[in-house]
Amino acid sequence: MKKTVLREYAKLIARVGANVQKGQDVIIHAGLDQPEFVQLLVEECYKAKARKVTVEWNYQPLTKLHYRYQSLKTLGTVQDWQIERQKHYCETIPARIHLSSADPDGLKGINREKMAKSSQMVYPIMKPYSEQMDGKQQWCIAAVPGKAWAKKVFPGERTSVAMEKLWEAILSTSRVCEDSIQAWNEHNADLLARCDYLNNLGIKQLHYTADNGTDLTVGMIPEAIFCGGGETTKSGVYFNPNIPTEECFISPMKGEAEGIVYSTKPLSYQGQLIENFWMRFEGGKAVEVGAQKGEELLKQMVTMDDGAGYLGECALVPQTSPINQTDLLFYNTLFDENAVCHLAVGRGFNDTIRDCHNKTNAECKALGINESMIHVDFMIGCDTMNIDAICADGKVVPIFRNGNWAF
Repeated sequence: MKKTVLREYAKLIARVGANVQKGQDVIIHAGLDQPEFVQLLVEECYKAKARKVTVEWNYQPLTKLHYRYQSLKTLGTVQDWQIERQKHYCETIPARIHLSSADPDGLKGINREKMAKSSQMVYPIMKPYSEQMDGKQQWCIAAVPGKAWAKKVFPGERTSVAMEKLWEAILSTSRVCEDSIQAWNEHNADLLARCDYLNNLGIKQLHYTADNGTDLTVGMIPEAIFCGGGETTKSGVYFNPNIPTEECFISPMKGEAEGIVYSTKPLSYQGQLIENFWMRFEGGKAVEVGAQKGEELLKQMVTMDDGAGYLGECALVPQTSPINQTDLLFYNTLFDENAVCHLAVGRGFNDTIRDCHNKTNAECKALGINESMIHVDFMIGCDTMNIDAICADGKVVPIFRNGNWAF
C-alpha cells in the first residue's frame, strides 16, 4: 500500500477520529502487526500538536500465556501504580486511539472462566475512574491488517495478497480519499439528518421482523435520542469514535424487550468466535440463548453481571452500507456491525440521553440506561429485515423495509 495513502489514513484518524487537540496527550493501543503505520500515526498526532504520544502494545499469544500461568488472584488484583495511572488520566484527559488488527480467533483455548472472573474482580475497582472520564474524552477505534485476520477474510490468498486486499477494504470503507476530511464532513451530515428524522417521530418502540425468525419488540427511553457519526465532549470537542461508521444508534429502555432475534454474522468475542446464534428476551432480559458454535461462551457473556443480559444499544445500518457492499465477512465487530443492523447486550450509552452532559451517571441510569461491565455488539440485519417505529401518538411508521431505509 502506498505510503501517501497510509499517511492520509493516519491523518484522518488523528484529526477526524480522535481530533487531537493542541497540548493534549494521546494514548495509542495497538498490536504488533503494523509498526510502520503506528509510526505514521504517532507523527500525525504530533503534527496535530499533541504534547506527548504513548503507544501501548498488545499481543494475543502473550495474553494467552498470562491467563495460563498467572493465578486468578494476580489477574484480578489492581496494583497501586495502576490506580495512580487512572487518576492521572482523569486529571489530564488524554485522547485514546485503538487500532484493531487481532486474529478473530486468536484467543481460542484460553481459560474463559479465569478471564471472566478476573474481569469481574477488576471492573468495580476501575469503574469509578471510567465514569469520571465519561463524556470528557475523545476516542477512536480504527483498524489495520494483521496477517491472521487477513487470512481469515481472504483464506484462498497468499498472506501478502490477503494483507493488501484487507488494506484496500479498510481504506475504501473508511472513506480514505484525496480529501478524506471533506468526505467525512458530508458523511456525518447525512447521518445527522437521518437521526434528526428519527428523533422527531416520538418513537415508543421498535419492532424487528425477518424471515429467519426474528420477531423482537424493544422499548425506547422517552428522553433518549438517536446518534450517529461524530460526538461532542463536554468541553465541546467534536470527534468520530468509529472509523468506519454507518450507524444511527440509540440506547433502549432497560427491561423492555420481548421476543427472539437471530444473528446474521459471526461474533468475535474475547478473541473467540460465536456463530449462528440466537437470543430470546423476556422482560427485557436474554432468558434463553443458543449457538451452533461457541454456545458456552455466549451463555457466559450474557451472565457476566446483572446487566449483561439486557440490551444496551439498537443500531440501524442499511444493507446498502459500503461495508456490506464489499460482500466480505470481516470477522471484526468494527466492520461487521457497520455492515448491517445490530444490537448490543450490556452497557448502554449515557450520551444518547438528551442534555446528557448536564446529567450524572446515576440520573442517566434512572432514566433507563442499562449498566454492565460488558458492551457486545452482534449483527442481526439481513435482506428481509423490516423495522417499524411504534410512536407515542399510536402511529406505526416504517423505518426499514427489506434491509434498507424506508425514508
